[in-house]
Amino acid sequence: MSDVVIDLQRVGKRYRLGEHHLDGADLRERIVGLSRRLRGRAPVPVHELWSLRDVSLQVERGEAVGVIGANGSGKSTLLKIVSNITTPSEGLSRTRGRVGSLLEVGAGFHGELTGLENTYLNGAILGMSRREVRQRIDEIVAFAGIEGFMDTPVKRFSSGMYLRLGFAIAAHLEADVLLVDEVLAVGDLEFQRRCLGKMSEIEQSGRTVLFVSHDMEAMARLCTRTMWLDHGQVRATGSSIEVIDAYVRATGSGGAAATFALDDDTRCQVTRVSLVDDDGRALESFSSWTKAWIAIELVVRGSAVDIDVAATVSTVRGVRLFGESLVEANYPPIDVAGRYELRVEIPRILMPGSYCVDVWVGTAYETFGWHERVVTFTIATTDRPVSNDRVLGLDLEWSVDRVSDG
Repeated sequence: MSDVVIDLQRVGKRYRLGEHHLDGADLRERIVGLSRRLRGRAPVPVHELWSLRDVSLQVERGEAVGVIGANGSGKSTLLKIVSNITTPSEGLSRTRGRVGSLLEVGAGFHGELTGLENTYLNGAILGMSRREVRQRIDEIVAFAGIEGFMDTPVKRFSSGMYLRLGFAIAAHLEADVLLVDEVLAVGDLEFQRRCLGKMSEIEQSGRTVLFVSHDMEAMARLCTRTMWLDHGQVRATGSSIEVIDAYVRATGSGGAAATFALDDDTRCQVTRVSLVDDDGRALESFSSWTKAWIAIELVVRGSAVDIDVAATVSTVRGVRLFGESLVEANYPPIDVAGRYELRVEIPRILMPGSYCVDVWVGTAYETFGWHERVVTFTIATTDRPVSNDRVLGLDLEWSVDRVSDG
């Protein structure tokens, strides 16, 4: 028997915006449409919106696959099709086994029922017996961390409590496929860590996870494969690290230099950020042994004093690696008007991969400029051994002493 549990073949989802067509319209919609025509009013124009178009994906049992893309790219629609909440307008969608969905905070909860009653209700929806749910109820309550509220109607829950209970139910009720949308962003850091650990455990137990998130680092850690949706179509599918890197580069500045127009009303302004070598030549890709600099051009006008400048380097998945500022490096702050060229060296400890630079300028009390992902650069592959789970190669000294025969 095939191990494919999610099979999407050229799936598309179309929505009609404007006046309802008579096909499938209810009596009220037909009366409203007839009334508009009798009064001589023009019908509301109908526009077609394809939320998904020509999307194909196969996910095997025990695989964790991520879905990324900008807001409105069709990610949530994809999960609703996989979970059979909605049907595709074209193509074929098949999902095998029980599906546990966490698509919205509190989705599927009945506000008048207690947390305990909603747990049994969700279990029944998944096709589980009352006995099966009872066997796991203690684990669910402990994971959710809301022991004192399980007999309270969920309409009185906070959004965080909704999330904790919703995820705990979906994760513990032995669903064959777990669908998780961006709702993890609602939880605190400790709960997010536990959720990611649980999803990893689910994957290792042979069940399937389809994960939608804007947290690129979590996506890279959890999912071996990722699909990038762009305006409802598949832009790329493949290794999570490669797809995420391509996505971030496409949505960021996309180059190793950025220039900003002068604004005479600003007391202090960054006018250019670039990556250069020792001779000032522009760099976009270089080896981990190259001496490279972040070059910042700055304009300071007469009324600005005690200016500090900082540069930060992060992975394209959003993990901040290090940052330096003039003041932290014991340089005096800038307090004389003029044009400045500043450079800070990129330490030669980065592993091959893609990185982003943020630049900040301001004082201890005021920010004049904050440029996120202003430039990107790539450390090219070298002879240094590469490991996908680390970004720094420090070449630390080791000491090995043989202290006995065995």
